[in-house]
Amino acid sequence: MKSKYHFKFEDLNVYQKAMDFGELTNILVMKFTQHELYALSSQFRRAADSIALNVAEGYPGSDLQFIKHINYSIYSSNECVSCSTKARRRDYISVEEDEENRKYLSELTKMLSSLRNKIKERNTIT
Repeated sequence: MKSKYHFKFEDLNVYQKAMDFGELTNILVMKFTQHELYALSSQFRRAADSIALNVAEGYPGSDLQFIKHINYSIYSSNECVSCSTKARRRDYISVEEDEENRKYLSELTKMLSSLRNKIKERNTIT
């Protein structure tokens, strides 16, 4: 359901993809053992959610502020790669699930890098 109160950053494809990854991660960590409730599963969820949250937080600011938050999103994406690898090594997720996470995160990181580069180019031209 779409809200009647719309924010411009919600139109960004990278934001929508990051939101989707956060939800996929939330479902995925439900398979982890109870032992990981406040450890790896929590870290993975927070890092995954942080990708979209930083895009939203940085959007209304200056270009330099937005670039800083895009970088934070990229750092969180990289953190998710490590979380996914740890989950695979601990047999919480399959090799295929880890590969799917890596594919998703690779796409997200490329989108974030592209957005960052467009903002940088815009500032160089003007």
